[in-house]
Amino acid sequence: MSDVQAGAAPAIALQEHAAPVQTASLAERWYVAIMMCLVYTLSISDRYSISTVLEPIRRELHLSDANIAFLTGVSLAVFYVLFGFPLSWLLDRRSRRNIIGICLIAWSMLTAATGIARSYWQLLFARVGVGVGEAGGTPGANSILSDFFPASRRAMALSVFSLGAPIGAWLGSQVAGGIAYRLGWRAMFLALGIPGILVGLLVLLSIREPRRGCLDECEDRGASPSFLETMRFLVRQRSTVHSILAQSLTALWGWGLMWWTPAFLMRSYSLNVAQAGGILGPIHLIGGSLAMVGSTWLLSRPWLADERRVMRLLGLNIALATAVTAIIYSTHSLALTKALFWLYVPSIYVYLGPGFGILNNLAQPRMRAMYCAVLLFLANICNLVIAPQMVGLLSDWFAPHHAPDAESLRLAMLCLVPTGFWAAWHYWLSARDLLQDERLAAMAAAEPETVRAAESLQPFD
Repeated sequence: MSDVQAGAAPAIALQEHAAPVQTASLAERWYVAIMMCLVYTLSISDRYSISTVLEPIRRELHLSDANIAFLTGVSLAVFYVLFGFPLSWLLDRRSRRNIIGICLIAWSMLTAATGIARSYWQLLFARVGVGVGEAGGTPGANSILSDFFPASRRAMALSVFSLGAPIGAWLGSQVAGGIAYRLGWRAMFLALGIPGILVGLLVLLSIREPRRGCLDECEDRGASPSFLETMRFLVRQRSTVHSILAQSLTALWGWGLMWWTPAFLMRSYSLNVAQAGGILGPIHLIGGSLAMVGSTWLLSRPWLADERRVMRLLGLNIALATAVTAIIYSTHSLALTKALFWLYVPSIYVYLGPGFGILNNLAQPRMRAMYCAVLLFLANICNLVIAPQMVGLLSDWFAPHHAPDAESLRLAMLCLVPTGFWAAWHYWLSARDLLQDERLAAMAAAEPETVRAAESLQPFD
């Protein structure tokens, strides 16, 4: 844990002061949704901004593609995923509002510290600290929103929450790219970090902690299950396992390719950091937001009331988009690339809201943060460890004389493209047992002994 977190924790007791959220007004519920969306926006903008300035940092520090991938992606992800489970365990037992606020303040301070780092090691340690702080943000936000919105509105609320992804990506690409071009990449991190501290304080002062499971059809009456109990329950839900794998592989394919795309544009088409960010930023903001609003609208249609159809639709979306990325990273036409980005980039946002919403419906109330942590663990291993490092290593290997160039990076990214079809296959498999597994979660929440009874089921195979 960072010094910031260690110092802040005693100041704010992480005890639950439960208030029945049934009395919450519509305005309060949507205020919480907007605030959690803002938390997610800051997390994504911080994470995405460093990929925007990947090439300038690599040049300044004279690094290979594999080295810059480790410094900017792997260093954050390793500690993000390591701290994800203990923080999620705490989120299932203590005040989620307080943990979210403290973590946001901590990672924002360390984002600003990234901008004042003067050496490789200082930059590395700052990114490690950011990873520790961000580990408490998204699981806590998902859990607290599930107690402000009933199951029938949960997927829609989490789709609104997930709008933080396109807004954050726009901030981390176009806005961050413009700041980096004019003032340098260090000033960019200061501009992104300082507002997060203020938002963290606002979370602590203006949001109240709801009672867990208060809006579920069968309110959770048991004690918080242990980590092992949660994992045993999870792996016996076939649809949950396939859903987590599908979303993790989507992150490997879609967000893994996106991690290297600013550098790809700069090398392949001789663009500067502002020009590359200017291409991607509006697509993230407009295309990504429209994709998420459109998916939210689709979820309200009667013919998608059956969540199995939702999962199949997500699989079809990823399969078609995967074919598009094969063209993007093989063509040498900037005009065609720009046009196809409007198909590819929105596709990686469609699954976020429905995916999180359905996963929360599959979990018992006191398991939601841990379910989210499992998804984020695998997704971030795929997105921030495997994809950046694999592409970086392949790019160095393909490069003549181990000096990475445009073509070596292009070939490396094309090696990652087929993983999108693998993700689509798991979406389809997840639909088979979805309704049965949701009923099991509801019964287990109402009668905790059901968890032990479930142990007699055949394990996932």
